[in-house]
Amino acid sequence: MNIIDIITKKRLKEELSYEELSYAFNSYLEGLVKDYQMSSLLMAIVINGMSDTETFNLTDIFLKSGDRLDLSSIKGTKIDKHSTGGIGDKITLIIGPIVASLGVIVPKMSGRGLDYTGGTIDKLESIKGFKTSLTEAEFIRELKDIGFAITSQTSNLCPMDKYIYALRDVTGTTESIPLIATSIMSKKIAGGADKILIDIKCGEGALIKTKEDANKLKTIMERIGAYYQKETICEITDMNTPLGTNIGNALEVMEAMDVLNGKQGKLTDLSIELASQMVSIGLNINLEEAKNKVLENINNKKALNKFLEFVKYQGGDISSLKVSSYKEEVKSKKSGIVKSIKALNIGKLSCSLGAGRLNKEDMIDYSVGIVLNKTIGDKVNINDTLFTMYKKDDTKVLIDIDDYYEII
Repeated sequence: MNIIDIITKKRLKEELSYEELSYAFNSYLEGLVKDYQMSSLLMAIVINGMSDTETFNLTDIFLKSGDRLDLSSIKGTKIDKHSTGGIGDKITLIIGPIVASLGVIVPKMSGRGLDYTGGTIDKLESIKGFKTSLTEAEFIRELKDIGFAITSQTSNLCPMDKYIYALRDVTGTTESIPLIATSIMSKKIAGGADKILIDIKCGEGALIKTKEDANKLKTIMERIGAYYQKETICEITDMNTPLGTNIGNALEVMEAMDVLNGKQGKLTDLSIELASQMVSIGLNINLEEAKNKVLENINNKKALNKFLEFVKYQGGDISSLKVSSYKEEVKSKKSGIVKSIKALNIGKLSCSLGAGRLNKEDMIDYSVGIVLNKTIGDKVNINDTLFTMYKKDDTKVLIDIDDYYEII
């Protein structure tokens, strides 16, 4: 076998065998296949897709590239949660503490940024001292002690995904249903949880743009979960507008805390919905009872206190959170009502400020980002502030407001 023949075969829309996929991806992990060659294969997959058989096989290859975590020593139901990601998505930081505060164990392995905004690990690293890389023993101990832990992907758990994920991030190959399904499900299965909740973001500001593609992803991931005897529930949620008002790493941690402290809005509603699903299957109670428990632990601050306990346990100093002192307000040039906010463009702008990565080696500036001062349905007058940019310096950012807000 050679990588050129495999790339050519996929470019010609032919199905790759288990052996061919194994050769290509394992050779990349071993350094025998170069970045530019794997990028070509990934692009061919993005353009021509993969069959269900190829997707099942690739998931198995990813799983076998490393170890699988054994969480059987931890009492209680273990539920992992994953989001396919989108602009302003910080829901893991909200629902993990909520669910754990109600006695359901939440083991979470997270990644860094994919596309225009930082990932969960990047957001947590905006907290001074926060340890994002835990050993298996540390991870299990934290789950036993407080019921919730987040760690970056360990070197021996699906290592292939770690390298492919980073390459996809900077080669325009993120938007592929088979690659997304393989990446997510290999990590979730290797992570050792009993049950899995997947939040499939769908819309302009997400990897999955259409409801049709979201349903395809839902189907294949639930099938992979069933194959590995892991109950998998997939929820499709809207990502046509940014999720919440804060986009940027430290800013999103702050907003997660605001929600746990009672802030209302779309982000809170979705967090309650997803947390209720996890509590329902974790405690084996109906959804209404689960929702009542979720609301109670938000109102009595037990969920917020669980978040603070989690941050402290992993060495973080929550008082260290800060945003840039360089601010620029973007004003409206007309009056009306906000009809839409263009999530993708907001995400790209946030990335250009330094909140995301364009290359694997890029360093994120945790203090920069965007706060939306006006959201959909808000009344706007001329010269009202639509959004505020937190920048790395005082350089003026030239933008066209119409690229970000539609006001009617």
